[in-house]
Amino acid sequence: MATNQTQTSTDRTTRTARLRKMSVVGIATAGAAAAALTLVPSPAQAAEPTAASTKSAQTAAAAKKPHADNLDGWIKESLDIMKSKGIPGSYEGLHRNIMRESAGDPNAQNGWDVNAQAGTPSKGLLQVIQPTFDAYHVAGTPQNLTDPVANITAAANYAADKYGSIDNVDSAY
Repeated sequence: MATNQTQTSTDRTTRTARLRKMSVVGIATAGAAAAALTLVPSPAQAAEPTAASTKSAQTAAAAKKPHADNLDGWIKESLDIMKSKGIPGSYEGLHRNIMRESAGDPNAQNGWDVNAQAGTPSKGLLQVIQPTFDAYHVAGTPQNLTDPVANITAAANYAADKYGSIDNVDSAY
């Protein structure tokens, strides 16, 4: 009988050791699986865009959006670019300043003010001088002072820096 008790005790010890080993292996396996699931994004997480990719997508959408080749279209295209670049301004603010500065003529040129007398006339829809255009040019627009969209966007960028927004400009700036 003593032998049977010893045998039974040994069997229990062996069984307990095996169960402990299986438990440790099971926990380790479950932990590894949980860690792997945490590191691999779900389809919903993978679909969430980053801020950088959202900006790129907005810029690309602004570039691809068809706009009319007239004052309304130039303002709307500029607003799309301004939005993608974080430049404040509204349609009304742009339109009001354009009408005061050039009456909507993208080829308007000031030949009489102090800038013109110094050899740097104001040009375009928002009457920008070349050095200001060069300093406030917005990437993604033509590097051409009299291009309507480039002129509007650079002027709005300048106005945002100096006045907070083109909407705050009510006279020559």
